[in-house]
Amino acid sequence: MGTETIYRAAVEIARERRGAAGWKRHLDIGAGRGELVERFRSEFGVVSSVCDYTDQLMRIPGQKVDIANLNQEGLPYPDQTFDVVTATEVVEHLEHYRETLREIHRVLKPGGVAILSTPNILNLNSRLRFLWFGYGNLFGPLPVRNSALYSTGGHINPVSYFYLAHSMMDAGFDEVEWRVDKVQRSSVPKLALLYLPIRVFGALAWRREVKRFKTIDAANAPLVSAMNATRMLLGRTLFVSARRPELCAQPAARAPRSLQPQA
Repeated sequence: MGTETIYRAAVEIARERRGAAGWKRHLDIGAGRGELVERFRSEFGVVSSVCDYTDQLMRIPGQKVDIANLNQEGLPYPDQTFDVVTATEVVEHLEHYRETLREIHRVLKPGGVAILSTPNILNLNSRLRFLWFGYGNLFGPLPVRNSALYSTGGHINPVSYFYLAHSMMDAGFDEVEWRVDKVQRSSVPKLALLYLPIRVFGALAWRREVKRFKTIDAANAPLVSAMNATRMLLGRTLFVSARRPELCAQPAARAPRSLQPQA
């Protein structure tokens, strides 16, 4: 589920990533009332399947909902079924999101596209809240053994861009791209105050990781660089999209032009 801004961003990403052949089959995971399904049908003429933990939320007449608890089971579909899979505001609800990403890769056809969104815990508002309180935006203390009382709407798994992109590449995806749905205006003055310290100390940390710990290389440097990109520091919701390769071999990492952090 998600807001209107999130739905618009998902459709825009899909429009940009759709190939000339178009799409026929679409899967929306965590479809809720079906707003994104309606948009994909209207925009792309796809036949949509829906997977969710309940069928009580769906508002599209006649739309079948395939019920699955992704914390305990995989997606209930055969291999290579869909041209595009969407999962907006779902990752943060999952206990084992890496397993779900492998499942998404499995049910996508070669050349198919996955589009995911999750709260951007790397924006400055969220980083500062974590500094003061220990929890990023849209996350907070959870009652023990009582999931019905989750004050954060079932958000149990904060995942930053690096780990989400890394998980998708590890699952076999390539052409991993990211964007945010919109800039949070309240983050702008914070960036004005913190921009220089972030750049200076970020560069020092980068140098230490490269020289001493050797954790940054040609394969992961673009992912690390994005962590402090300006739009990442300002963006509200994070979108990550990727493609299942036409050939099912593991994708080769794209070497960046340099190993220097970029804005």
